[in-house]
This record gives sequence, structure tokens and C-alpha cells, in this order.
Amino acid sequence: MSLVANTGKLAGRTLFITGASRGIGKAIALKAAKDGANVVVAAKTAEPHPKLPGTIYTAAEEIEALGGKALPCIVDVRDEKQVQKAIDEAVKKFNGIDILVNNASAISLTGTAHTDMKRYDLMHNINTRGTFLASKLCLPLLQNSDHAHILNLSPPLNMNPYWFSVHVAYTMAKYGMSMCVLGMSEEFKQYNIGVNALWPKTAIATAAIEMLTGDTSTSRKPDIVSDAAYVMLCKDPTKYTGKFEIDEDVLKAAGIKDLTPYACDPKNVDNLLLDGFLDDPAALAQHKTVSSASVRRYHTSAARYAEKAESGGQIPQLFALITKTITPELVKKTQAVFQFNVKGKEEGVWHLDLKNGDGACGQGEPKNPADAVLTMDSNNFADMFAGKLKPATAFMMGKLKIKGDMQKAMKLEKMMKSLKAKA
Repeated sequence: MSLVANTGKLAGRTLFITGASRGIGKAIALKAAKDGANVVVAAKTAEPHPKLPGTIYTAAEEIEALGGKALPCIVDVRDEKQVQKAIDEAVKKFNGIDILVNNASAISLTGTAHTDMKRYDLMHNINTRGTFLASKLCLPLLQNSDHAHILNLSPPLNMNPYWFSVHVAYTMAKYGMSMCVLGMSEEFKQYNIGVNALWPKTAIATAAIEMLTGDTSTSRKPDIVSDAAYVMLCKDPTKYTGKFEIDEDVLKAAGIKDLTPYACDPKNVDNLLLDGFLDDPAALAQHKTVSSASVRRYHTSAARYAEKAESGGQIPQLFALITKTITPELVKKTQAVFQFNVKGKEEGVWHLDLKNGDGACGQGEPKNPADAVLTMDSNNFADMFAGKLKPATAFMMGKLKIKGDMQKAMKLEKMMKSLKAKA
């Protein structure tokens, strides 16, 4: 649901949007389409993904159905030739490019030891290099526009060490996009090109996030980001540049007072998950006594641990039930070892090996190194599995701490959903 009225400001303008086949990129494209804009859908997805909806062609159909004109282009932003080819095609069809939206991004929320170099290279080549490349190649065309913007979907450059400690490789890659804003906004002033960044305050419900976490009830719809982007892209680029904006701040400044309609579930409007890289004053005050490793839970970071409705809620019973759900197929799919450090009345260490052999589960440390270690008080632990305590709330309040590979933790979440279904 859009709360920002289309003004026609972008009518006839040409937007080049990377990663526009789905999610936030597509939402921005559809908002511009309502103005009658031309949109270059630059993304890799030409064939339908088995789990994620949308291709460059289906996105193009939606754009044109709303009154815009679309040019679907198969583009891997790591490939200079593909990016240049798409730009050349845009020039042939639309006679130029007015706006570049650098949305394409790769993510791996892992610590140093758990980040393989292939994944490191992927993030940096798509996020930082891809943004730089698209900006560089679009520059000659943007210089010829009288309403030239570059908008990067990247966070403010927050130097709080916490955001580096949890996933330094990803942080570097995203901050690379933001550093492009910092440098190019100043460099391109002479060309009257506005260069800005936009980042969501909360979790955003995209198909990719839903596939990973299985729940978007404490997220907002992509419309809040596309509305904010529209407001930004309608501004005078000669006066509006070098800004690192947060979606809800942009909308509040534009006169939108009630953001409730953007919530996926209005019941959770006051319990939305915060996105990363933001030091919310209220959150920092609440968690100032909590160790930095457990200060924040946000939609792309840690798994959402599914609730288990188990009447007794005792930890041995919970693990006994987990044991019954282990199958060779689950081991093959998960490929991870988990250690649970339980504190309080039922203090002890438990493990779940879904990587080796036929799998194993029980008390004590795992025989093989744990990919993810979860620490929690026994009462909170039991409440979480019994569905009395929401995992996201537990993490945000410091009741649940996670160390290790967050991506592996996401796989554990899916196992817990299976556990709930079988119970």
C-alpha cells in the first residue's frame, strides 16, 4: 500500500534499476511506472527461480500494466559488458538515462572464520564493485539529464564497532556502496547529479527474506522503501545530494504521520524488527547492559527460531522430541552442527549435529565443532520452544545470544518449523 501520491514528476524519465526483478527494486520500479516513467529492469533472473517469484520479464509486464514503459535486460552487475550492453539498449529505446538505482546486493551474515573467500568476493563484486561500475558507466548519460539522480540502497556509514564485529565482510561490502555516495555526491556536484543513499528502518518483507526466515509478521512492506525512494527521486538533484536517508524519516518529513499501513501485521506495529547498521537511541538505552553480541536482532541477521508448542516445556523432553525428527534427508539439507549453552535451573550443554553421519542429538558438547552456538536461560529456552517467548524478542532483549554462522542458524529455524509440524 502506497501512502505517497504520484505527482507525475518522473513521467518520461528513464530509470536504470539493478536487481529490479523482485523485492525493493521492483517496488521502486512500479512506483515510478505509475508516473509514466521508463524503467530498465537490469537483473539476472531471466528464468523463474524455483522458490522466488519474478523474472525481468514478469517485472516488465507489471511496469507496463501500470502505465510505464519497460526494457528487461539480463544483467549481472559483475559483468562490465552486460552492464554496458543494457545501457546501450536503454539509449536506443529511451534516448538516455536520468536515474540510476543501485539496488542489487549479495549478503552473507557470517563472521571472519565462517566467510569463505568465494562468498566474500561475491559480496564485494556485486555490492561495492557493481555499484561503482554501474555509476561509472551511467555517468556520461546522467550528465546529459536535467534531472539526474543516483540512489544507492545502502546504510549510513555508522562506525559503531558492533556492526563490523557481527559480519565484517558484509559490512565492508555494504559500506562500499555508501562510500560511493560519500565520494560521488561531492565529485558529481559539478554535473548537477544528486547522489544519495536510502536504508530501511525496519525489516522489509521481501520474498527472499520470507524464504530465509519463514515469517514477515514483524516486517514492513516494500512500499515504505519505494515511497521514500520516490520522494527522494522527485527532489531537485542540484540541491539534494550527499544524504544518507532512512525510509520512515523521509516519509515523516513529507507529511506522512501514520506509518501503520506499511506494517505487514498491524498488530506488530510497535514491535517491528529493526534493520541493521542503525543505533536507535531507545534500543541502545534498553540494551546498554547487554553484551554487544546480543544487542540487536534484525531481519537479515539471525534465524527466527520457530516456536514449539510443547506442554511440559522441559528441555530434556524438547531434545527427546528433536531426536525423533532427525532423518538422513534433514542432515543432508542442513549440514550444520549446533551447540546450546543452557543457563539457570536446568544449566547444561546440549548439541544437535545435522552434518555428520545420520545426525545426532543429546546432552553435552558436539563431537564435531559447532557452526553456531546458542546461549539462553533455561526458563527462556523452554518458553521459546513452547511458543511463549518470541525468538526475535528474546534476541533483541539479550535473552538469546548467538555466536558463529548466522546462515547456519537460519537452517536450524527451518528444522524447528518441521519439529512443530510433527509435534
